[in-house]
Formats: sequence, structure tokens, C-alpha cells
Amino acid sequence: MSATTSLTPRGTDRAEAAKAHLWGHFTRQSAWDRGVPTIVRGEGHHIWDDKGRKYIDGLSGLFVVQAGHGRAELAEAARVQAEQLAFFPLWSYAHPQAIDLAERLAAYAPGDLNHVFFTTGGGEAVETAWKLAKNYFKLTGRPNKYKVISRSIAYHGTPHGALSITGLPALKEQFEPLVPGTHKVPNTNQYRAPEHLRDDPKAFGRWAADRIGEAIEMEGPDSVAAVFLEPVQNAGGCFPPPPGYFERVREICDQYDVLLVSDEVICAFGRIGSMFACDDFGYVPDMITCAKGLTSGYSPIGALIASDRLYEPFSQGNASFAHGYTFGGHPVSAAVANANLDLFEREGLNQHVLESAPAFRRTLEGLLDLPIVGDVRGEGFFYGIELVKDKVTRETFDHDESERLLRGFLSGALFDAGLYCRADDRGDPVIQLAPPLTCGQAEFDEITGILRGVLAEAWSHL
Repeated sequence: MSATTSLTPRGTDRAEAAKAHLWGHFTRQSAWDRGVPTIVRGEGHHIWDDKGRKYIDGLSGLFVVQAGHGRAELAEAARVQAEQLAFFPLWSYAHPQAIDLAERLAAYAPGDLNHVFFTTGGGEAVETAWKLAKNYFKLTGRPNKYKVISRSIAYHGTPHGALSITGLPALKEQFEPLVPGTHKVPNTNQYRAPEHLRDDPKAFGRWAADRIGEAIEMEGPDSVAAVFLEPVQNAGGCFPPPPGYFERVREICDQYDVLLVSDEVICAFGRIGSMFACDDFGYVPDMITCAKGLTSGYSPIGALIASDRLYEPFSQGNASFAHGYTFGGHPVSAAVANANLDLFEREGLNQHVLESAPAFRRTLEGLLDLPIVGDVRGEGFFYGIELVKDKVTRETFDHDESERLLRGFLSGALFDAGLYCRADDRGDPVIQLAPPLTCGQAEFDEITGILRGVLAEAWSHL
């Protein structure tokens, strides 16, 4: 048996039971042979493991726990709703919590995005958006518009359609063949921009946006249905949009009658500042996908929010969108989401992020004096720190070096030092940070202090 005394109801040591029966998500199961990190409690900005060790949550669970851990009012909202109506589907019926939440999301959303289709998570929301785009164009007499443009390295989910839109070959190759019709364009990584554009963000933004127009022309405008973009791209380490980027993308989509989908599964609900990050960057999409922070993680839910234009063909006659999920818009999850948004408004979390984000940036940028830190980038409470071998040349680590650095040292060392975050090599090696939206300077200092010590040690081991 392992060192922990925690037992399952069947009397088995929990660590042994985990190794025998629990299949971790995106997890190298062999790593659990050395111990199963088991989190048992959360309070505010911190979490505790089953050994009683305390960590600051530098990733909000997984970009989820916006309001922090241990919010009794969110748990209470779930209990009250479960006692009144624990479950009923939205298949031809409605329930009050879903109605109220849909109205609320439509009010937060920009432009005429007034129609909310609930899912149970972000990948399902992306899947729904692609299906709706194809269905819409079929109903309006353009059945050949089915293709999707998205960006390299971008992650959009694991269902087959969403995975096809994802721009990470290593995540896709084990599941091919995937859904045909997806095409990739360059992302907005200013740090790795073509050399002649590195010092001109506006020119780089125009260049990157114009690659979308080129891809649409190459595939044929009559065949392209949608462009899927995150406001700040997650995979690769938080790529913000350069100035003018989304303005130009909107122009291109309008020119070719292609739908613009703002994938805000991570960026919505205050992560960048506003309820929806498209407002932070000044564009109005045709659809928004969202999930994660909608309930601050206290219950699973996701949503697709669509414009009046997309809804109109389904609003008359015998038409219906033949798509759905048993637990989409679950009454308990919808009740928790409404309570969470009450909390946002009562405590002014969006304004807190907008006011505190510059201090978070300044604190993290203090790490740029370390030889291993090449770039600090992001927006709001969502940042990536890119690690390099040479700051002058921006030389990155090869695959084996990245493996030793991230998995062989940094992931474990950061956790042991009391910081839960993400060491990620889906692009160039980065550390990602997305703390709860309730954090302030004390937490920024705690996170950065841990990073400084561990990154300095990492450099000494290279």
C-alpha cells in the first residue's frame, strides 16, 4: 500500500485503486506508478492534496474556477435546484433555469447573438457550431459550404469534429481519419512572427489575417462555411491578437460570406476582462462557443450562442436543428451558472480583472531577467511564459530537451514548490497561468516567487 491512509468505500488504498481503475485524461498512466497526485480540498485561491500539502491554484483548475474554490453559495444553488427539479431535457421542453440563463447570456453577448443552444462542455459547443454552420448553409441553398478554417497549434476540443478543427497534429494522428474539410492558417504568435514583422504588431496582424483570406480563396469561397478562432489562442502559450487582426478577419468573413466563430471556451466570463472576450478586442462574431467559467467549475455546462441570422431558418415551418445532448442545459448546472453570474455582478469580478490585469502583467514580466525566459505574453488573467535556450537568438528546445525540461523537471518541481500550473509543449515550451479572477497582488507575487526559484534551478540543470 502507498503512504496515504485514505481508503475507498471498498477498503482499498485510494492510490492503488486509482492505478487499477481510474483512467486519467491526457495522462501518461505510467507516471502514476510513482504516485497519484490526489487533490481533496479547495479554498479561495488554494488547493490541498491528500497529504495535507497546500498549493496556489495558478490555473483555476483548468481555466475554470473563475470565482475561486469553496464558494458555498454555488454549492447551495445546486442543492436547492436538485431538490426542486434534478433533471429534465431540453428536447421539445424547457425549464426555468435554462430560460433564465439563455436570456442572460444573450444580454451579455454582443450584436444580435440572441439564441443559446446548451451543451455539457466546450468541445460539444464547438461541435455544435460546426454542425449549425453546415446546416444553416444547406437550409439557405448553399449546401457546398462546409469547410472550416482554423489556426495552427490551436486546440478546439476532442470530439471528432472539434478535433478536426484543432491544429495540433500530435493530438489527431491516433484518431485519423477525422472529419474532412478543415484547413489551417498561421496563428498570432508575435514572438515567432516572420522576422521582418516581429517589431510591427499591426503589420503582423494584417499579415496573419490575410492568410485567412488566402485560404478561403484557395479552397473556394463557395465551399468554406466558417472560421474558428479563439480571442487569445490557448495552445502554444497564450497568443493575443495583434492590433487590427480581428477587424480584418471580420472584413474577410463578410466579404466571402463565411461565418466567424469566436471560440471562448477559455476566454469568456472574465478571463480576459469582459463577459465575452470578443468585446475586449472589438469584434462581433456570428457565433460564440463557451463553457468552463460559466459555472466557475461547480457543475458542467457549455453553450453555443448564435446570431438572429443563423437562427432564422430554424424558426419557421417544419425546420429543426436535429442535434442535442441529454444533459445539455441541465437544470442543476443552469442554476449554478445563474448563481455564478450573480456572484460576478455582485462582486464586480469583470472590473477587478480589468483593473488588476496590468499589475499581473508587470509582475510576470519581472521574470524576463531570467536567462531561460524568452517571452511573457497574454491578456487579462491568462498568460504564457515561453522558455528558450538562447534569449538573443530565440532558440528553442528540441523534443528530447523539452521532454526533460517540462516533464522530467518543471512539472514536478513547480508542484512540489507549491504552484499548480501547466508546463505545456504543444507548441514551443511554455508555462501557462490562469489564476482565479479573485486574485490580487499578493497572489501574483506568490506565483511569481515560486516560478523564479524553480526556473532559476531549471536553468542551472541545463
